[in-house]
Amino acid sequence: MSVLSLVAVFMVVLALAGCGNSQTPAPAAGGDKSAPKAEAPKTDAAQPAAAGGLDEIKKRGKLVVGVKYDTFLFGFKNPSSGQVEGFDVDMAKAIAKKIFGDESKLELKEVTSNTRIPMLQKGDIDAIIATMTITDERKQQVDFTDVYFKAGQALLVKKGSPIKSIADIKKGVKVLGAKGSTSVKNIAQKAPDATILEFNNYQDAFAALKAGQGDALTTDNAILYGMAKQDPNYQVVGGIFTDEPYGIAVKKGNTDLQKTINDLLKEMKQDGSYDKMYEKWIGEKPSK
Repeated sequence: MSVLSLVAVFMVVLALAGCGNSQTPAPAAGGDKSAPKAEAPKTDAAQPAAAGGLDEIKKRGKLVVGVKYDTFLFGFKNPSSGQVEGFDVDMAKAIAKKIFGDESKLELKEVTSNTRIPMLQKGDIDAIIATMTITDERKQQVDFTDVYFKAGQALLVKKGSPIKSIADIKKGVKVLGAKGSTSVKNIAQKAPDATILEFNNYQDAFAALKAGQGDALTTDNAILYGMAKQDPNYQVVGGIFTDEPYGIAVKKGNTDLQKTINDLLKEMKQDGSYDKMYEKWIGEKPSK
């Protein structure tokens, strides 16, 4: 083969190499500027906000809070007006005002002790304000704010009763409570000589107290305050003898909303608005 023929063959090979498989090009040094660049990952700002997060709440234009509808003084649906009222409801309004400058930008959803955490985790609500005690077990499921109501077990008695505190629960005294409640277990430890009568629920226990079947009723003071409000012949006495701090729960990781609520709680306690809310519903100043 002549030299010219060899040159011709060599040129053909080079041409074919330049038309190789376009799906596996050899990268040029410094990158092929003519090739389309891979799409950059979206920033956090472009991603949807976490369910119940402050950014999502602001974009939505309203705060959604789970409250109870059957706990007098805290979350109770007034049969006359059809409105849900109480300490927890007013707290929810205060948070909405903190976020939007308008307490009406709030939607309330009914929760129970069994449904409140699942509803929060599913994103049905942004926060739980429902007489919820802060516990280590619950901290595994939700994030709590600072304590917004210092609750604890107490005693409800008829006005004029010689029982003034847990120290007066002695042998022969009949204490009423609800079956399976921690209140019954606590009173058995605090006053082992007392006679304990258990009922299916606290309304039945309260009816029994009014019927003279017992000397005192025990449960969380938040519930007892509601009973005393319903019937002024009865009063809560002796302070609390267990610690049941209530917290507002938000979804795990929603630290922005948690901080906003904590900031609000501090502001309310400094400017006196917390005390006014407490007195409005409980009828006395909060203990310091």
